[in-house]
Amino acid sequence: MVRMSDHSFRPTIGLEIHAELATLTKMFCSSRNNPDETRPNVNVCPVCLAHPGTLPVINEEAVRHVLRVGSAIGGTLADYTEFDRKSYFYPDIPKGYQISQYERPLISGGSLLGVAITRVHLEEDTARSSHEGGSSLVDFNRAGVPLMELVTEPVIHDAQTAGAFARELQLLLRTLGASEANLEKGEMRIEANISVSKDDVFGTKVEVKNLNSFRAVESAIAYEIKRQAELIETGGKVVQETRGWDENKQQTFHQRFKEGSADYRYFPEPDLPKLVLSEVPSFADDVIKKSLPELPWERRARYESLGLKAGDIAFLIETKARSAFFDAVAAVLRFEASLLMLAANYTTSDLAGLFAKKGLETFERLAPEHFAELMHMLSKERLSSRGAKEVLAVMVEEGGHPEEIAKSKGFMQVSDPEAIRNHAREVISAHPKAVEEYRSGKEASLQFLIGMAMRASKGAGNPQIIKEILIEELSA
Repeated sequence: MVRMSDHSFRPTIGLEIHAELATLTKMFCSSRNNPDETRPNVNVCPVCLAHPGTLPVINEEAVRHVLRVGSAIGGTLADYTEFDRKSYFYPDIPKGYQISQYERPLISGGSLLGVAITRVHLEEDTARSSHEGGSSLVDFNRAGVPLMELVTEPVIHDAQTAGAFARELQLLLRTLGASEANLEKGEMRIEANISVSKDDVFGTKVEVKNLNSFRAVESAIAYEIKRQAELIETGGKVVQETRGWDENKQQTFHQRFKEGSADYRYFPEPDLPKLVLSEVPSFADDVIKKSLPELPWERRARYESLGLKAGDIAFLIETKARSAFFDAVAAVLRFEASLLMLAANYTTSDLAGLFAKKGLETFERLAPEHFAELMHMLSKERLSSRGAKEVLAVMVEEGGHPEEIAKSKGFMQVSDPEAIRNHAREVISAHPKAVEEYRSGKEASLQFLIGMAMRASKGAGNPQIIKEILIEELSA
């Protein structure tokens, strides 16, 4: 709820999310679908450039991707479906119309993260326009790329739920291999339809476009709820329009007045056949369902049953590579609870930190059985925490067995009291001020001396034994 002058407004939000599908070729032609291509107008052909006399052909893999998404969200897979022409005239639509789906989408119903879904359908993407130096340029590499559109019911009532839904959909698309759904590349584009009212009757709907990050989704919705509520409170009237999001100003702005479906003059696409999915064996409900991997919410529940923390779970299920690596490690550790917690902690903190420094997340050199052995060495105090971090860094860069690395580089934990006593005496001698402060009651100085002794032992000293011997020597 947003409160303005003691009056409550009920926000209602529906999302329309487009995702470019991960197929080898475009939706209706054999031109390559390559979102990483930087050269303009190289992945084009007469079909996606709309040359006269060309005919489209349906991409079977794109249809399968949408059916798998529909099965995952519990939607109804259509038996009979067809494509339609959606007419509008922009420079980035070479045909003067877009091939989409209107009355007979591939998927009806379903839900994700508790949010009801209206439909999921398939269409072709537009070209990409850019404006520079007083000229407008059009790159047709993206024209005709398979595009999935998912429309939710207007059942979302706050910005945070909308953001969470969009994140969960991205995770689902990546888990299914349907799309990388990178917002920064435009592979996933989010539009929000927002209205406010003082009762259960929907207010006037405003569409907000250009939401290219999850933070922008949440910020734009929150801003628009506040804008509409203030407008009504001051005697104004919300008009049906399309607005954009200005990231720098953190506010929405008018783009155009909203078209209705009649303005697009939908009619069945005459150049494409109608589809009866039951006539395609690979599109059967049970075949599609059996093709699904472990879904994000299933994996989340499985990790919760292992006792992992919510933050660790969120990190692990974010990519298939992370969860596959952790599952392999867990199997080697025989799912022993204490070791699993340790493995999850080192994966989501230390290993993630090393990947961040590299700017690349790759598990190629890091064998799960070696990582599991590193956890065993830690739990048995054969390595200190610092020593384990050092060994892990080498394993990420070069690979190898942790024990061999630790021995060759002197990282094995030293628990020999005499060796540690020598380090303790050196530290006490080198830091008389800290010694004096500790003896006068400053406990923090002891931690400093322990750190210095750890450094003197090159991280190999057992911290607990170091502490005990330091206290003993300082009390002498």
